[in-house]
Amino acid sequence: MAHAPEEAAEDVAVFAEPTVPVKAGWTASLSLSTLAVFMAFMTPIQILLPLQLEQIDPHDKNTALSLVTGLGALVAVLANPIAGAWSDRTTSRFGRRRPWILGGALAGAAGLAITASQHTVAGVAVGWCLAQAGLNAMLAGVTTPIADRVPLTQRAVVSGWTGLMQSIGLVLGALITTLLVTGVRSGYVTLAVLTVALALPFVLRQTEPALPRELRPAFEARAFARSFWVSPRRHPDFGWAWLTRFLINLGNALGTLYLFYFLADAVHYGDPGTGVLILTVVYTLCAALTAVPVGVLSDRAGRRKGFVVLCSLVMAAAALLLALLHTWPSALAAAAVLGAGYGVYLAVDQALVTQVLPEAADRAKDLGVINIANSGPQVLAPALASPVIAHLGGYTGLYATAALVILAGGLLVHRIRGVA
Repeated sequence: MAHAPEEAAEDVAVFAEPTVPVKAGWTASLSLSTLAVFMAFMTPIQILLPLQLEQIDPHDKNTALSLVTGLGALVAVLANPIAGAWSDRTTSRFGRRRPWILGGALAGAAGLAITASQHTVAGVAVGWCLAQAGLNAMLAGVTTPIADRVPLTQRAVVSGWTGLMQSIGLVLGALITTLLVTGVRSGYVTLAVLTVALALPFVLRQTEPALPRELRPAFEARAFARSFWVSPRRHPDFGWAWLTRFLINLGNALGTLYLFYFLADAVHYGDPGTGVLILTVVYTLCAALTAVPVGVLSDRAGRRKGFVVLCSLVMAAAALLLALLHTWPSALAAAAVLGAGYGVYLAVDQALVTQVLPEAADRAKDLGVINIANSGPQVLAPALASPVIAHLGGYTGLYATAALVILAGGLLVHRIRGVA
């Protein structure tokens, strides 16, 4: 049955490919929400969880960190696409994304506060899993507006700005937890407050079209569950984009998960927490130098894949530098090279994946499935890293493995046919 004219207009507003350029204020407020979620994600993984678990179990800190981060990532694998699917079906008058951004921020903040008060490995794992569930609901709302609202001619630039927030979030989080506040608990609580505060500008100031109830599909449990499988035979470009992102993120996770311990045990840096902060600042500055300019180039050229190959080559070179040299100067150089490569990746890959989504009505769910390629490596990396460190050459073997995995991801991007 044909829609009435006003229903057809809503259909166009909600599902149509965007053509109206977004303004700087829209990009800035979405970037702040993205900053919030990644600051809350990355700072605990890089700094707070290692410090907290070292205090709880100093003799088995590696295993404890692997367990906690692995369980948290497993929750993320499930929570992100499920929240995305419900976001696609949300008929709130405030739109489909903003309720999930705010609700996820509040739930993630509560999880961080719970984690802060724990004194056992099991308690930390439970708190961190709760935080991951909330933050991934927020992430589902944060990542989809680019596909919903940003035209192709702006998509890599906007992705560059929001992607850059991943690195800036870690820098700000590290500054807060190493210089501005003292103690693990106060670090978690400060992150919790900032997560909610930074989400508010986009939630309160930006609008989005609501999904009419007539356009929401009827819920059927089996069909809902089956919807999370996106057939790589029917949608091969989606499948190859997923695998490319998975491998590049797996290599990145292998290279960064044990950075705190790498500085302490291999480089013998006196204050590894400060060392992580310095390396992160270098990394972020170099990412900032490439993310937005490369996004501009990609949008003007209308090309994505060549830039993904370039970033994989640069990132692999950084991993090899860490594999061959365990010194502070080489770590600084590797951080600069890795940041430059990852800046290219942040801008172009997100734009690329928005161009291979199968259905406009399922954007958040499908991006949630894509985001499994971000969180899934966090589950797999600890399982791979521990035996590599123990039996295949220590940190040399770990970073050499990371380089090979990143290169494989970069090469597979050529299998995507529908994107230049």
